[in-house]
Amino acid sequence: MPWKGEKDPYKIWLSEIILQQTRVEQGMAYYNRFIKTYPTINKLAEASEINIFKLWEGLGYYSRCKNLIITAKFISNDLKGKFPESYESILKLKGVGPYTASAISSFAYNLPYAVVDGNVMRVLSRFFGISIPTDSTQGKKYFNVLADKLIDKNQPALYNQAIMDFGATVCKPLLPLCSTCNLQTECTAFKKNAVKNYPVKKGKMIKKNRWFYYIIAEYKGSIYSRKRTEKDIWQNLHEFILIEKDTLIKPESILSTKLFNKIAGKDYKLKNISAMYKQQLTHQTIYGCFIHILLNKKSLIKDYALFEKSELEQLAFPKLITHYVTDEKSF
Repeated sequence: MPWKGEKDPYKIWLSEIILQQTRVEQGMAYYNRFIKTYPTINKLAEASEINIFKLWEGLGYYSRCKNLIITAKFISNDLKGKFPESYESILKLKGVGPYTASAISSFAYNLPYAVVDGNVMRVLSRFFGISIPTDSTQGKKYFNVLADKLIDKNQPALYNQAIMDFGATVCKPLLPLCSTCNLQTECTAFKKNAVKNYPVKKGKMIKKNRWFYYIIAEYKGSIYSRKRTEKDIWQNLHEFILIEKDTLIKPESILSTKLFNKIAGKDYKLKNISAMYKQQLTHQTIYGCFIHILLNKKSLIKDYALFEKSELEQLAFPKLITHYVTDEKSF
């Protein structure tokens, strides 16, 4: 991993923000592109939001990107480009929580703050036989306190990296390498033959389904779009005209709704109705269908503006939409 052993707080911070809610395999390519495009925090702060969001496109959880921009500008402008050096000041940065603050403090400045991720909690829960759910408020507090007690205060960065790597490569979630683990004689879970019972979690989260019917309303080669501003998924990303339904319906029935009539009236040509696309998010599944129409006059729909296709290429869209655009070879 390119950030492993890194001492530059900017690069550590960037990697940690990217890896929040993102698998390493996916995040690595984004990290490399960001570092190549914006090698310093000042370069990131100087960039336009549109370009940054475009580079982030497809990574999800876009509030992270918004916080990234805010923090970069704050450090560049208010702190003269110098990254904070104490845990307390790092923790005050927008989008930075205890985990990220600990990672930056430990890896960049070798300060004695434990980095407690899923790997670390799994190792500790098995080694000590802890039955407190790791996804509970009590559990998170308990494991953080325990990890802080155990950390090697003389070599905190090395210790943090070691226990995280141990959890990722030996004490794995599935098929842990217990038979060759040099801690097996001291591991509570192993001695009780209960490794599979740890860590304990409260339960699965309830997921919901949403159905998005996008109207690609094209007028003289331009298409209606808008930026999502409400506090919902994909905030600050662009989208086509959206009609959301609570259940799956036939796409053709959208053409007879009052909202569609407001969008297109009767003076339009139906170009295409797509297959149903799907994007899985943490708490919900989004299903999307795209209805492409050609307008003979401008739409009366509010809050949407016409964009030329060359302009749309520069905007950031949710993965669901970019998947459709790629399939259709649009824009």
